[in-house]
Amino acid sequence: MNNSVAVVAAHPDDEVLGCGGTLARMASEGRAVHILLLADGESSRPEIPDRGSDANKMAARKAAAENACKVLGCSTVEILMLPDNRLDSLVLLDVVRQVEKFLLRHQPSTVFTHHAGDVNVDHQVVHHAVITACRPLPEYHVRELLFFEVPSSTEWRPAGSAAPFVPNWFVDISATMAKKLKALEVYETELRAFPHPRSLQAVSALAAWRGATVGVDAAEAFMLGRKVID
Repeated sequence: MNNSVAVVAAHPDDEVLGCGGTLARMASEGRAVHILLLADGESSRPEIPDRGSDANKMAARKAAAENACKVLGCSTVEILMLPDNRLDSLVLLDVVRQVEKFLLRHQPSTVFTHHAGDVNVDHQVVHHAVITACRPLPEYHVRELLFFEVPSSTEWRPAGSAAPFVPNWFVDISATMAKKLKALEVYETELRAFPHPRSLQAVSALAAWRGATVGVDAAEAFMLGRKVID
């Protein structure tokens, strides 16, 4: 069986925030890690004069994703540049087909994607597209499906308004936490000052807490969507 790993995320930086330490660990263990990012991450934002045109911002975000991929040791990264924060305006089937093509090309046994309860609408659409693309047909290659949390989206969903993120799968990233933070620094325009949850300090604190939950220095937490044991 192919032992490769796939990450399907909405925006460039979600892959690092959600599972960057785990990806770096898997890559260091010899697994091929392939990343698909669907939205451009920029086109919904108001103009910021010192950051240049939308085209320049998108090019910079794409370059950052490629650099973060290298920092983590991942094999490939693909960015579809779909409209940011407007994935719900697309026909879901069209998004599903893009995900299916990606998965068919790389044949991963493990897939990571967003949690369904995130505040960000693009995260929700990507979750549903991946669920559909990973439906367990006979002899399908995906054996493990995991949902990650994204600081400044997952925890911002008020209690009772959607299914909560309650992790039941943890990965020790004590040895790769430094790589996760280095990859995040590549996305410097996306980072904020503490106590914003998308700050290096907050991301480190979350990893420390998730690690303390299971008795290690640092961890990333997931919800298991499906596990098939052959």
